[in-house]
Amino acid sequence: MAVTIRIQTESFDAAAETAALTGGRADIGAVVAFTGLCRDEGGKLAALELEHYPGMAEAEIARIAAQAESRWPLLGLTIIHRYGLIRPAQEIVLVLAASAHRRPAFEAAEFLMDYLKTRAPFWKREHLKDGTIGSWVEAKDADDRALARWL
Repeated sequence: MAVTIRIQTESFDAAAETAALTGGRADIGAVVAFTGLCRDEGGKLAALELEHYPGMAEAEIARIAAQAESRWPLLGLTIIHRYGLIRPAQEIVLVLAASAHRRPAFEAAEFLMDYLKTRAPFWKREHLKDGTIGSWVEAKDADDRALARWL
């Protein structure tokens, strides 16, 4: 199975990544794509700062991808996670899961995102429009509950 994992500062093109994953393959019947965006719920966010642990982040994502591969009959995965300063409405993460059928692709994509939100070594903090820098953002209980169903 083809697995692509990238951690980068640059934006990504989800359509181009999907085309690269499928590459005209006739055995792929479903591709589920999830793109996570930086949101500004209160109108105060200038940017979200994301940091990661180089080397460890890639290894942890590869470990999670291998778990997905062992649980579902996948034909390909692409996982891209950005770091650095990310502005509202910009992309943060892309997960593409390819399979012969839709259900494994949907479940694998959801599994991967639940793990990425809670276990991948990324840290984020808010940079506000008034110039202040917030504290590091804590994981949400809802994210931990979402992960618990896969354990």
